[in-house]
Amino acid sequence: MTDLHPFIAGLPKAELHVHHVGSASPRIVSELAARHPDSKVPTDPEALADYFTFTDFAHFIDVYLSVVDLVRTPEDVRLLTFEVARDMARQNIRYAELTVTPYSSTRRGIDERAFMAAIEDARKAAEAEFGTVLRWCFDIPGEAGLEAAEETARLAVTDGIRPEGLVSFGLGGPEIGVPRPQFKPYFDRARAAGLRSVPHAGETTGPETVWDAIRDLGAERIGHGTSSVRDPGLLAYLAEHRIALEVCPTSNIATRAVATLDEHPIRAMADAGVLVTVNSDDPPMFGTDLNDEYAVAARLLELDERGVAALAKNAVEASFLDPAGKERLAAEIDTYTENWLAR
Repeated sequence: MTDLHPFIAGLPKAELHVHHVGSASPRIVSELAARHPDSKVPTDPEALADYFTFTDFAHFIDVYLSVVDLVRTPEDVRLLTFEVARDMARQNIRYAELTVTPYSSTRRGIDERAFMAAIEDARKAAEAEFGTVLRWCFDIPGEAGLEAAEETARLAVTDGIRPEGLVSFGLGGPEIGVPRPQFKPYFDRARAAGLRSVPHAGETTGPETVWDAIRDLGAERIGHGTSSVRDPGLLAYLAEHRIALEVCPTSNIATRAVATLDEHPIRAMADAGVLVTVNSDDPPMFGTDLNDEYAVAARLLELDERGVAALAKNAVEASFLDPAGKERLAAEIDTYTENWLAR
């Protein structure tokens, strides 16, 4: 097969499943760790590679939360957000829906209005400087229970607090022992306020968790959904209703949700007609970025340049961009692809 890395590097892209804190590069993490020397997180970027080697999903959560603990002030929030956008712009990511967990910051003492002001200031500055458009998904950390759900919903729906860039409402963290149906009232409130439903489901549990996310939480996209392939009826439902799966191949290997890349179910998802999007999840923690994830997906799906471009357009279709924005980005992908192939 042709080496698609140069094509992918220049391809305009959208990303739909990528976490705010989890996108902090070693450069950003080391700067935050230096600001807060009481943390156990290494300040040496090279040492972070070992620190970000996970034994299982529970270990990943522990490490992730240690990095969350580095974000302690509005200035930390602003730095993180702006620098994540810089790293996205380098990959030609034109639009990203960044999953933000405000509860993790407000419970650590960051004033909620200062938090919102920090992410919004960074969002607007990044769009002006880099041209990368950011939107927010407010995410319930499932391991923190209903208290976190209540706080996240309040911040998401309250006028004067809810940030301008907020488009969706999610649920992350461990799935085992954290049933989806208990979060229905909070998703109902968020959806009534106009937010879109994008919970994680079926990453480390079976397809019934995905069904719960659809039936109880009104999911319009599913984060991961890896186990969906075990239920042909579920795959058919996802395909018929254009409920996209936010697929993160390297993440699934790093957290041991899938044993090896060659066993990844992305091919079965695509073959069933499901709207598959490719994403990086927590890229520096997994030693990847969106360009690498596209290269992985291209290999697993046996795609050429046009196939990769079609995959990029899946993300545009599944995004919560306005119709005019979708049309512009899809056209940009088409123009880039035709120009590349004509060279």
